[in-house]
Amino acid sequence: MKTKALRADLLLLLIAAIWGFAFVAQIKGMDHMGPFFFNACRFGLGFISLLPVYFYLEKVSIQQGHKKTYDHRLLAIWGIPTGIVLFAASSLQQIGLLYTTAGNSGFITGFYIILVPILGIALGHSTRPSTWVGGSIALAGLYFLTVKDGLSFNKGDLFTLGSALMYAIQILMIGILSRRVHPLQLSLQQFLVSAILSLAAAMIYEIVSIDALLKSLIPILYTGIFSTSVAFTLQVVAQREAPSSHAAIIMSLEAVFAVIGGWLILNEQLGLQGLIGCTLMMAGMLISQFKRSRSSNNKAVETMGDPSG
Repeated sequence: MKTKALRADLLLLLIAAIWGFAFVAQIKGMDHMGPFFFNACRFGLGFISLLPVYFYLEKVSIQQGHKKTYDHRLLAIWGIPTGIVLFAASSLQQIGLLYTTAGNSGFITGFYIILVPILGIALGHSTRPSTWVGGSIALAGLYFLTVKDGLSFNKGDLFTLGSALMYAIQILMIGILSRRVHPLQLSLQQFLVSAILSLAAAMIYEIVSIDALLKSLIPILYTGIFSTSVAFTLQVVAQREAPSSHAAIIMSLEAVFAVIGGWLILNEQLGLQGLIGCTLMMAGMLISQFKRSRSSNNKAVETMGDPSG
């Protein structure tokens, strides 16, 4: 059991690294294309690359006699709205990356870990004292990370904060649906809806060209394949041996990898104020998850998907 738990932790750490470096890929991808066109390509490729994973896992499930019955009507009703929320979240994040750093985006996006249980109060979910303590510390970190001289905010950070809020809403929606619909079918529907809406927005507001796509091919391949189908598949495997709240703590380290990636590849510098902000936000995220792993399940953070976009 210890070997399986260690393997799960290592897989979750790998997922955090993949998602963290995805913030760098998202910035590099916009060297030649707009945020909507980039998301259209990324989610389109994510949809295509996740299809064989879905069919393979379905085949394995049937062979092992684990075929479950899901509510396809519920998926038909809520799949599109969930995809619309994902489109809003990823668009705000991608636009924010035009004006902020990969590190800032990683940590501010990670704020969804605290927003999820707070918003869950409206759905009757209980919220532990550790959530409020962690949220307060993370909020202080958010201040240090985003507020500059003269109490001015970087608009990219504000876009990203809006993205974190939308991701929190999306995760709550997934938490409600997760027991009754097929998780991969839900992901496929979300990716398809987001790709279509992103392409429509790109055709209205941006220049869509094959040349731009080819010049940004490597970031698109990374975010579309590794950050989507590969990371999602690894998450499914890892969470068989790790409680969802335990997984959430490890995967929240994606923010640290976003900072490392920004420093190594984009030559981003945090500075003392930014370092204090990141430290406080990470501490708040970890404290907010304290003792959750002892509960049987926290469906609000189960099947989290890709918070990097």
